[in-house]
Amino acid sequence: MSATITAADINKLRQATGAGMMDCRKALVESNGEFEAAIDWLRKQGQKVAAKRSDREAKEGVVIAQTTADKKAGIVLCISCETDFVSKNADFVAFAQGIADAAIANDVKTAEELNNVEVNGAKVSDMINDKVAAIGEKIELQKFERVDAPFVASYIHGAYRMGVLVGMTEEAAEAGKDVAMQIAAMNPLAIDESSIDPATIAREKDIAIEQIKAEGKPAEMAEKIALGKVNKFLKDNTLLAQPFVKDNAKSVADYLKATSADLKLTEFKRVALG
Repeated sequence: MSATITAADINKLRQATGAGMMDCRKALVESNGEFEAAIDWLRKQGQKVAAKRSDREAKEGVVIAQTTADKKAGIVLCISCETDFVSKNADFVAFAQGIADAAIANDVKTAEELNNVEVNGAKVSDMINDKVAAIGEKIELQKFERVDAPFVASYIHGAYRMGVLVGMTEEAAEAGKDVAMQIAAMNPLAIDESSIDPATIAREKDIAIEQIKAEGKPAEMAEKIALGKVNKFLKDNTLLAQPFVKDNAKSVADYLKATSADLKLTEFKRVALG
């Protein structure tokens, strides 16, 4: 039984990919209404699909990233709201900062824990509900992430619109900030190739092969060209392989090695509005 394709489905796919309305409808029909499969179908036809980033449908709010005093742990959270009028208000920023401070002070590990933390006798969840009643907008603890490492660097990009945490094997404050800024700007999927789900790599290879066939190139060439496309995908989307934003002549891995031969990244978290 084929899925019912609605105008809302078509518009959602159009907004996410930038493809034309008729192409989006056909993609959904061919994919039986499955959104991710429809995106793959468009890509296989050779269409330049817009990169899917969480920033694309950014709601408003405040993102706070900060570390413990000893720099061995860090948290990044997003307190969301509906309008920039609220998000840019100094009182709302202070409200979000207070919740972040409570997360650090109480060694919070999860969003659920944070919602139950008490600040001046009131649970964080109740504080948020009170703020909803006072302002009249939907407000929530939308995202919460934590990193523990021998050294954690934090970075807030723009007017509290994005926060980054970077875990490292040794203290390197300047390198930590530089790498966090790299993550904010380039939005890598993982630290290196080994950190990417093999299914993601296989998917990219399959899409590349179909693109090459659609271009009319011989099948025997498809595998070789597809591997080249996959390698480019990995270079663009893995942090250590990316060109370093402050010096494109070197990779992030080269930059870290020049900072300290033993310096390694353990993990990172990037939280943006949306």
